[in-house]
Parts: sequence; C-alpha cells; structure tokens
Amino acid sequence: MTPALISFAEGEVGLDWLVLVEYLKKGHQRAKAEIEDLFLYRGSDTLLSRSAWIDGMGLLTKTATVFPNNIKFGQPMIDGGVLLFDDANGQLEAVIDFHLITKWKTAGDSLMAALALAPASAKKILIVGAGTVGKSLIEAFGTGFPQAHFVIWNRSQAAANAFAKATGAEVALDLETAVRAADIILTCTMTTDPILDGAWLRPGQHVNMIGSYRPDMREADDLTLQKSLVFVDSFDTTLDHIGELKIPLESGAISRADIRADYYDLKSFKSEPDNITVFKNGGGAHLDLMTARYVLDQWQG
Repeated sequence: MTPALISFAEGEVGLDWLVLVEYLKKGHQRAKAEIEDLFLYRGSDTLLSRSAWIDGMGLLTKTATVFPNNIKFGQPMIDGGVLLFDDANGQLEAVIDFHLITKWKTAGDSLMAALALAPASAKKILIVGAGTVGKSLIEAFGTGFPQAHFVIWNRSQAAANAFAKATGAEVALDLETAVRAADIILTCTMTTDPILDGAWLRPGQHVNMIGSYRPDMREADDLTLQKSLVFVDSFDTTLDHIGELKIPLESGAISRADIRADYYDLKSFKSEPDNITVFKNGGGAHLDLMTARYVLDQWQG
C-alpha cells in the first residue's frame, strides 16, 4: 500500500465543520479509544506525542513540538507530524499535514461542545487570544453560530488589532467588560495564571477553554469552575494532565464529581438557561484519528 500524502491545501478542499462534528459524534459511538500520551519538557518547550487506536477506525500517532520562544525569531511555535494506519492490517494509510489536522480537530472539538451547551441564539462570541487557533475558531463557530458577532481580546493591543483586521472581529479593550457582554467565551491563550474571573460570568453563558495543555497551565480561576456545569472532551486526557482541572482537583476547589461528562456520554451534555457551562478542550489522539479519517475520506472522494 502506498500511503496518501495529504498537504494542507489539498486536504482542506471540501471540508465542512458541521460534517466534522458528525464524524466526531459517530467516532464516540464506537468502542472507546485506547490512547497513550507521551510528554517531554525542557523549560517552556514541549514534545507531545499522542497515539490512539479505535477498533474499526484505525490507528494514529501525532507528534507535536511546542517551542514558545520561536516567536522571537520569526519561526513557527508549533510543528509536528501525523501518521494514520489501517485498522485491518496496520499499514500506513496516510501522512497528513500536522497543521491541517490540528486546526480542524481543535476547533471542531470545541464547536461540538458549544452546539450542545451554548445558547443556540448566541449573538456575541468573545475570543480571548489572538493567535492561529482564534482564527480557526472564527471559521468553525461562524458556521455553527452564523448569526453571531465576534469580539477579540488580547494582552497585546497590536496583535488584537491585526487579528481584527484579518478577520473582521471587533476589538475589546477591557477583558471584564467583554466577558460580561458575551454569550460564548472562547479562551485560547498560553497563560499559566488564570485570566478569566468567575465573578464576571452570568447565567446562560458558555465558556469553552482551549489554550492550556500542560500541568502548570490554567486560563480560568476556581470560581469559574465552582459556579458552572463542567464538561470535558475526554476524562483520560484532561483530569490528570492539564492544570485547568488538575490543579483545582488537587487543591479541593472542585471534586471529581463536579466534572459532569465527556464525549463518550454526549447525551449528558445538557444545560438550562440559568446555568453557566464550562467545557475544557483537552484534545487527544482519538480526536485526531476521527478528524484524520474524515480528511482522508473527503480527500479520496
């Protein structure tokens, strides 16, 4: 078998965010994925290698390097590679552009939770963090919530202005004011200290946190979690690995029972108008596998 070599440009042709969500739903209706993560650290640098096997769907390994200081030298902060293997014989089926899978998996993961938990009538979506992920979120949530208006807040005003110029989003000057006014709050930062204050939140809002991926990283404070219904994409990839939940669980600020459900219990992703909902996007190679299968199916026609 000669593996398919799928570039970003070729692989993205014909992809649809709502179709991806259906792939993710169907993927979670299969037998639970076997997943294994490997993390290596050197200061602020990270090597993250994630593998998954879903019976009947296939096998995948995705390796990422995250070097935050590369920005200072005009180099990409994140790079990596994706290998997709055939479920029946283990042969390499496809080598797919890492950035393509990461873009669609990350934004699609959060979109699926928001479609289940956020108010369908959401009119204002706040994005906190003016990086590449934020632009993907505008694409995905613009499809899922076509009536919504986007607002961007970033610590760097210049970066926020550039983001707004590229996407048409409105720039927010004050984070608290922007959070209070938003129906959906999407956080995609690299912070280790919480920047989202639970005191700013009101009933009916949906908070969708994407940025933190290390044990020392958090975007929201304890109060945000304590006053909300909390959901995750995967118990296995979030609770013991990411500071967003690992730290408050260890401190006793929240308990394991406060984490309502993950995607293997999607029917429990429910909310009432007087609830605040929080979703932690932890990723995971099983989601990369579902996304890669969608990309390959679409590419093959």
